[in-house]
Amino acid sequence: MGSSYLTNPAVFLIQVVFGAYIMVVMLRFLLQLFKADFYNPISQFIVKLTAPVLKYLRRIIPGLGGLDLASVVLMWLLKSIELALIVTLAGLPLSPVMALAWAVPELIKLAINVFLFSILIQVIFSWVNPGAYNPVTALISYLTEPIMRPVRKIIPPVGGLDLSPMAAMIGLYLLQMLLLPPIQALTGSPFR
Repeated sequence: MGSSYLTNPAVFLIQVVFGAYIMVVMLRFLLQLFKADFYNPISQFIVKLTAPVLKYLRRIIPGLGGLDLASVVLMWLLKSIELALIVTLAGLPLSPVMALAWAVPELIKLAINVFLFSILIQVIFSWVNPGAYNPVTALISYLTEPIMRPVRKIIPPVGGLDLSPMAAMIGLYLLQMLLLPPIQALTGSPFR
C-alpha cells in the first residue's frame, strides 16, 4: 500500500510533464506539416518552447521531403522515456526496445486525439462566436482543414446545418478503434 501511495502521484506528474511537452512538439510537427501561419502568436509560443531541443536534434536528424523528422524522433524518444518511467514505477520488467515500440501506438493515439479535439473545439467556437478571428481558431483551422475538406465533399451542409464535423469525428474514432489494437498487440503494449 505504501508504494502505490507515492506511485500514483509520481505517475500522474510524469504523464503531465511529458504529455504536455510531447503535445507541444506534436502541435509543432502538425502545424509545420500543414503550413500553418508561422507568425500566429500561438505558433510563436510553440516554436519558442520546442526550438532549444530541436535546434540540436536537427543537426543530427535532417528533414525528409518537408517532414520534420527531428520533431518525430523527439516525440518518440520522450514518449518512450515517459512509458519506461511509468512501467518502472509499476515494478514491471522493461527493456528500452519495449518502451520504443510501445511509444508508437501511443503517439498515433495522440495524433488522432489532436484532430478529434481540434474539430470539437472548432465546432464549439462556431456556436459561441461564429466568424470571429482568434489566433486559436486560426491554427485549429489549419489542423482540421485537411480532414474536413474531403468530408465536406462527401457530406455538404444541408439546410444550413453542417454535419461534416460529426462525420469526421466518427471516422477518426473508427480509425482509432481499428488501427490501434493491432499495433498495440504487435508491440505488446500494456497501455490499452
